[in-house]
Amino acid sequence: MRRSFLLLMVLTCLLGTACAARADLRLVHAERSLYREVLVYENGDVRCMCFTRNCRVGRQSCLNTRHPDRIVMNYPQLMLGALFVNPAPRSVLIVGLGGGTIPRALRQMLPDVQIDVVEIDPAVVRVAKRYFGFAASAQTRVIESDGRVYVKRAHRTGQRYDLIMLDAFDHEYIPEHLLTQEFLEEVKSLLAPGGVLAANTFSSSRLYEHESVTYEKVFEKFFNLKRDNRVIVARPGSLPDAAQLRANATRFAAAFDSFGFDVNEVLPLFSQQRDWNPRARVLTDQYSPANLLNLDR
Repeated sequence: MRRSFLLLMVLTCLLGTACAARADLRLVHAERSLYREVLVYENGDVRCMCFTRNCRVGRQSCLNTRHPDRIVMNYPQLMLGALFVNPAPRSVLIVGLGGGTIPRALRQMLPDVQIDVVEIDPAVVRVAKRYFGFAASAQTRVIESDGRVYVKRAHRTGQRYDLIMLDAFDHEYIPEHLLTQEFLEEVKSLLAPGGVLAANTFSSSRLYEHESVTYEKVFEKFFNLKRDNRVIVARPGSLPDAAQLRANATRFAAAFDSFGFDVNEVLPLFSQQRDWNPRARVLTDQYSPANLLNLDR
């Protein structure tokens, strides 16, 4: 029992949730969709969406039920750091809904922004609305579609976004077809001038070097934000310097405080240091062996 508890804590910390979580999870909802089992667990004041029983492979999204405006997990904090690169997006595309933490936060900070959320699983949308306070509207559209299919269609219609956030996961990791150079080129084509991409990945996996060189192939340079998860922030062309990042960050200091964290916790994480093997093989539609490489756990 002790060994299982420690394993749960290690997985929890690696996947970006509070390391103080306890093993006494209470199941409050379960439903099986076409794609997965969608489960909701509570542990004290923390409610989490998981795709595996007892959240054994991490949490997709978490909510503090007593303080729902607070952001519980680390990775959404890093994803919102993309606003330090482009502080005034008018249109946002989010691939992967989870519990809807990121679109809810963006709506609070940028009330006039148009947000399109692409989520393949209708069950996730239902659970996000019922248990995590997510609400769709004319300004926050939900499109039930595979992320890559939507990106291809949006490109054909000439759609452009100022900010694109990739946050699609299955019960193990990012789906293979959303990891490749071809997909990232398609995403890049949807960026408006000055547009920014933020992508949630793992900070430790056997795919780390392959993912890194693939993003490097498409964007040349990017910011590599690492805490529990790794968030890649990129845009075509040059990246802002530290002074510009700080100036943009100050615009969101009050909002971040209301979410329970400080912009100064995120700013030092904006690194361009290359910590991967540049000779690693780029992931392509012909070479995307996520299921063969497996993740370190």
